[in-house]
Amino acid sequence: MSAQQSGLATVGPQWFAPVMGWSGLALAWHRAGPVFGERAHDVGLVAAALAALVFIAVLAASVLRALRHPKALAQDVAHPVRHAFVAALPVSLLLLGTIGYAFRVAPQAASMVWALGLVLEGIVTVWVISRIIGHGIKWPAMTPILFIPVVGNVLVPLAGSGMGHTELSWAFLGIGVFFWPLLLALILARTATQPIPPRLVPSWFITIAPPAVVGIAAMNLGAGRGFGMAMLGVGLIFLATSLARMRQIRELPFGMPHWAASFPLAALSALALRLAADSPALRLPATALLALASVVIVFLSFSTLKGLRNGSLLEPEPVAPIVPIEATAKP
Repeated sequence: MSAQQSGLATVGPQWFAPVMGWSGLALAWHRAGPVFGERAHDVGLVAAALAALVFIAVLAASVLRALRHPKALAQDVAHPVRHAFVAALPVSLLLLGTIGYAFRVAPQAASMVWALGLVLEGIVTVWVISRIIGHGIKWPAMTPILFIPVVGNVLVPLAGSGMGHTELSWAFLGIGVFFWPLLLALILARTATQPIPPRLVPSWFITIAPPAVVGIAAMNLGAGRGFGMAMLGVGLIFLATSLARMRQIRELPFGMPHWAASFPLAALSALALRLAADSPALRLPATALLALASVVIVFLSFSTLKGLRNGSLLEPEPVAPIVPIEATAKP
């Protein structure tokens, strides 16, 4: 097997994470219009274009991988942890459709992309929940990556409420809001018995995404400002707890799990900017969050390009063995 072929085998669904990150940043800059004016719109369009280009590249690589390395794809789908990354594809489609709606770019095409993402998100959510029910709760599988399907559901109202799909938006929001605290409780229970593998420590940033997106989605559907502030508070708490792990994260070699910080930071800044539109006191912290998200995503992008050039990101990632808790207990 050539180096190029073996590298293609490693391009799993987690490679859609940069699409999510740049899409989230585009929507955050779109929200920054009242603060920065037309410049925010232009920056958002650049981020949106980058998201679309990365999506096309990753989708093409994923199709080639499925054709040339079907066993690698099957392993991802069957893996107790990596299977949740499959939701990154419908989430990316929902975000790209939302971008098209927000920026009024190719509205018909954006609506079709959004609808495809909606259907796939529903299928993936049922599949992920069915795995948990059918296989039982496996503590090693309880990681923040499981929030990706949840976030996909609560993304629906971002564009759905404006497209006239209000009842559908409420339904998907309900799915996400129902499963979010349940999964959070399971993940916290898992960490009390088994720590998250070091390579997945950056995934703690994903805990920021559910409250951030729920806050925006609920406000789009008519929830009051108070609810948005409540979700901002929850998001900031998870931001603080994630930043507390930065020492561990800095010691890790760069890998795709680092992209876990991208979309959640962008989503939290978008919520803060939404609230800052009616509260000048929030403009400075909201701008700081947007700056942080922008710097992080640009840094991750350059690190990814560097990793692609030197081949480090195209090597098989070390995967911690899934060992049942009972097997680790001493007699």
